[in-house]
Amino acid sequence: MAVTDEAIEKIKGMIVSGALRPGDRLPKESELAAELGLSRNSLREAVRALSLIRILDVRQGDGTYVTSLDPQLLLEALSFVVDFHRDDTVLEFLAVRRILEPAATAMAALRISEQQLDALSAQLDALGRAPSVEELVACDLEFHRGIVQSSGNSVLCSLLDGLSGPTTRARIWRGLTQEDAVSRTLHEHRAILGALRDRDAEAARSWATVHIASVEQWLRSTL
Repeated sequence: MAVTDEAIEKIKGMIVSGALRPGDRLPKESELAAELGLSRNSLREAVRALSLIRILDVRQGDGTYVTSLDPQLLLEALSFVVDFHRDDTVLEFLAVRRILEPAATAMAALRISEQQLDALSAQLDALGRAPSVEELVACDLEFHRGIVQSSGNSVLCSLLDGLSGPTTRARIWRGLTQEDAVSRTLHEHRAILGALRDRDAEAARSWATVHIASVEQWLRSTL
């Protein structure tokens, strides 16, 4: 194992075991290196690597701290990696979204508040019956983000946030080239909202699946 990898594993071990907790400040570099049996250089490289994926927070002049380890913070690294996707992997991202988002939508049916439902309804009303493709896609992102947030699962929310980027271009492309894409999307949004108002988790799951699958099927037929 490379010395930097060994250093990363040792710091990870301290966090997993509870020796270092969220918000804790790491011991001084010289002390930590001696405690872990590492060179200061390999420790420095490990800290740099762990700060890039938001495990550690290096504060100049103050020290190095364990971050909150909040899922949303940690999964920001996923968004960064996802930005490097190739066009031929968009179908795979859509397939993952089709697995996760209906589950989150079903969970939201049992948790979402009336105020949140009214906010989603107002969002759709403001969009009108003939929005531009760009307006529709922007609303689509916010509409689904609002629902997923209502699921109460921050990990699901962060995962789906990270996965939404690669499918945005596909949705715009579909809106520009498929004749009934706008009206169909609006209809599906209303159907999802209706199922949520009825607190019908299975109907909400089904409509969310139909909604994502329609984009996936269209893209598959055009590639």
